[in-house]
Amino acid sequence: MNETERARKVIFLIGGRACGKTTIGKLLAQKLQMEFLDMDKTIEELEGKNIQQLVTDEGWEFFRKKEENLLQKLVGQDNLIIASGGGAILHQNIWPTVMKNGFVVWLNAKIETVQARLINDHKTAAQRPSLTGENILSETEKVMAAREPLYRKGSHLCIDSGQPVKTIIETIEKGLKEGKRGKGD
Repeated sequence: MNETERARKVIFLIGGRACGKTTIGKLLAQKLQMEFLDMDKTIEELEGKNIQQLVTDEGWEFFRKKEENLLQKLVGQDNLIIASGGGAILHQNIWPTVMKNGFVVWLNAKIETVQARLINDHKTAAQRPSLTGENILSETEKVMAAREPLYRKGSHLCIDSGQPVKTIIETIEKGLKEGKRGKGD
């Protein structure tokens, strides 16, 4: 199976919080006539609680296990675009399988962009529980710095998500057609 065939099966959008995975995923799915799935929303539906409640009641370890289980189920799907949770990249034990069976696009955003989006999004408190217990600005810096090498290594294509949505979607489409394996910012 070549890169384009794998990509048609499943496209994973990865990246930190508020980098545009859900927004881009929905629009890309519509344009490519594929199904769309938001991993965080799916976990909320399966557990009957929002992420904040899950983490408060069960802890991050419980949430990460649910995320890992879902990720394993999604790897073998067809005709699907997946907006992963920001921490999905932490599941390094199964990431080689993700890379082999799907086309992974890292939506990379500047720290200032992410921080502004988080601060201005009224859903942040309910949907994005603290990962470190620190304020949102310092937490964002630390988490993005720690995960950046994983995102870089674990993607076929890297795109600056601060660009216009149309440009991002066109870049992904071009990457799919070319079977892109490089990191084109």
